[in-house]
Amino acid sequence: MNEFFDIPMDLPHAGKVIDRIEHILERRLDRRRHANANLFAKLAVMAELLGPWQRLGENPPRETAEVLANEVARHARELVEEIVLLDACEDRLGQCVRNLFECLEMGREGAEISLRAGESVHSPQRP
Repeated sequence: MNEFFDIPMDLPHAGKVIDRIEHILERRLDRRRHANANLFAKLAVMAELLGPWQRLGENPPRETAEVLANEVARHARELVEEIVLLDACEDRLGQCVRNLFECLEMGREGAEISLRAGESVHSPQRP
């Protein structure tokens, strides 16, 4: 049995996951607080990168998609560091982080980094 979900790249769905992460974090953190600015800026960058493909409903050509996925993943790693720093970790948020990396074809990394963002190792959503 795999220790992670290995699914095909889905950048439109990755954009939806970013929306979910933002919604969760807006419930937990005040967007207007200076201390939270970097976290919400990271989300905005990722939403901007994925927005065109989310609206189109399909991935760009493979080479472009891979470059874009790597850029989004870089920002997502930094986002997780901000989540930890701000003590905003929670199970559902961690699940969304895992889902984001799965959509970027980085399921193994997602299964690991999601735990830092708060996903429970016993979550029924984990592989």
